[in-house]
Amino acid sequence: MGTLADRIRRLMALSTGQQLTLPLGGQYFDIVVTASGPAAYGVVRLMDEIQRSPGDAPDACGPVIEDPQRGWLIWLVPPGTSDRWAPHRFAMCLGRPHQLALPPLDQSEPPGPYWLRRCRSDRLVPSGPLRDHLNQFQPGPVPHETLLSSVLNDIS
Repeated sequence: MGTLADRIRRLMALSTGQQLTLPLGGQYFDIVVTASGPAAYGVVRLMDEIQRSPGDAPDACGPVIEDPQRGWLIWLVPPGTSDRWAPHRFAMCLGRPHQLALPPLDQSEPPGPYWLRRCRSDRLVPSGPLRDHLNQFQPGPVPHETLLSSVLNDIS
């Protein structure tokens, strides 16, 4: 990522509506990718309940990007999750060496990828409860890893 100044410039670019590409793993996050649709939205609602603290808005789930063109939800989970993630019928988890292009922070609706649940500084999506609820709701189909890793830099 370069120097601290470079990191700050990148984060400022994201907050002003420009694209930011970040490496997965490391100190930021890994991602879990699922199909979008009614089953996946049920998981989002349950994650809202799990992550809601007193005083939180109803959309308390950690950050989730929806890519309507590809029919995906991209869940930002703690870094290192991909090292522990066993194969899953309804989700793909990626970390290093991949990168993800994030939509601008204020992009909360289509066209293009947008924040279904906003990016906050105080939370990511916990992978254990996410995995359990994906088993329960079974959103599908799962994106193929080769296709997924080839388009991550083009998300926004």
